[in-house]
Amino acid sequence: MIKNRRDQFPFQLACATLAGVAFLSGCSSTPIVAPKPTGWIKDEVADSYVFAYPLVLMGAARDAAVGTGPGQAPVNTLRHASALPPVGAHNPPTPGIDTLDSTAWLDVGDEPVIVSLPSSAGRYLDARALDMWTNVLWSTSTPGTAHVSGIKAQAVAFAKPDWKGDLPKGVKRIDAPTRNVWLDVRIQSNGGRDLTAVRKLQRGVRVLPLSVYVGEESAASVAPRSMPADANPGTPTEQVAALDAKGFFDRVAQLLPDNPPSPDDPHALKFLSDLGVKPDEPVELPAKATDAIAGGLADGRARIATPPSNMLTANGWSFFGEGVGNYGPDYALRAYAAYAQPGIGTKDDEVRGSVSLDSDGHALNGANRYVMHFAPNQVPPVRGFWSVTAYTKDGALGDSTPSRASVGDKAGVRRNRDGSVDVTVSAAKPRKASNWLPAPRGDFQMVMRLYAPKPEASDGTWQPPAVVRQ
Repeated sequence: MIKNRRDQFPFQLACATLAGVAFLSGCSSTPIVAPKPTGWIKDEVADSYVFAYPLVLMGAARDAAVGTGPGQAPVNTLRHASALPPVGAHNPPTPGIDTLDSTAWLDVGDEPVIVSLPSSAGRYLDARALDMWTNVLWSTSTPGTAHVSGIKAQAVAFAKPDWKGDLPKGVKRIDAPTRNVWLDVRIQSNGGRDLTAVRKLQRGVRVLPLSVYVGEESAASVAPRSMPADANPGTPTEQVAALDAKGFFDRVAQLLPDNPPSPDDPHALKFLSDLGVKPDEPVELPAKATDAIAGGLADGRARIATPPSNMLTANGWSFFGEGVGNYGPDYALRAYAAYAQPGIGTKDDEVRGSVSLDSDGHALNGANRYVMHFAPNQVPPVRGFWSVTAYTKDGALGDSTPSRASVGDKAGVRRNRDGSVDVTVSAAKPRKASNWLPAPRGDFQMVMRLYAPKPEASDGTWQPPAVVRQ
């Protein structure tokens, strides 16, 4: 965090002189007070915006997803995606087409909530849970897990740290520092007829409050809690971007009581208090500092959209490394991750790289043909699987058919005799190309996903290949 730059300027007293020489000790002139500097306000607004951005974004995502309207579900209730994203989909940006997601917002305020996962019977399945600050609390993607053979049946209970009680035998406890927890279960799918098997697995995923799980209450007797209808249009990211300083910090004050920061950071909370932002209290931003507040808000917005220095880059690709998912006090990385890849897991869950320029620094465009050459030792290192997908410049799926909208080892990628892989990328299908990735017709970007990556994918050892125009 930027240090408090509050400069103290003493009051200056001015006294009159008589005939230019005599100093009148009894001068009674009115003191002149120098204007109080506001630079510290601008700095602390920017710092506090970066610090609290993930919390406000998660709050907006929760409010948009929790309810009884179309596309919503009450808390502690799963919402299953039943089909892969259609052509043209862009909500969220760069939607994945390798998995079907089952998501839920958990509320552990009254009692623990138990998540049960079935055996995936050899199919890739991963699950992760994030607190309201986007820290990963729990994940099935632990090092050494052979995801190619699926996962075993298991159950975990999310509980408040101060909850005291007994859990059923075999249920693992996870302490949740925030009242709400976001759960995402992803099951690999090839689309088409394969969706039937995936949906069957989805039905085996359970989310139940403890009292229902042990049979003390029926599910019908536990009233589902919904959030007020959100009147703001757009995605959660767009909603947060539209907030002015007062609106943003009002949301921070409302969210803090149930969702204390993790790690605990008195210094960051002091900055918020300096600005008049306190948990569950009306926000009173500093008076007569409109320009400083606006400047700090602009700086904060710019900082969350700027890749931090600890991002990994290679051959035009940009991707997260070691710190993602478990951020500690690295608030710049946490904010950028929330902004750029909402819901991103740890380096053991997924590595997701993106590229929008070719090896010569020119924008990728579907009118051209490109080749990515993976040397035998450069094929993405994974315990699960990998894929590459092309999107429009704004993150929508292009007009290529969903069944051929990605290339990867689950999509039948073909290797050369020496074990290398060549991927051809273009809008028009080439005459000869064993691994063709359809691209949008205009400017586009690509996303490479490594599911359950090996350590070398995030420690800087491995590098994705350049995108070379032919």
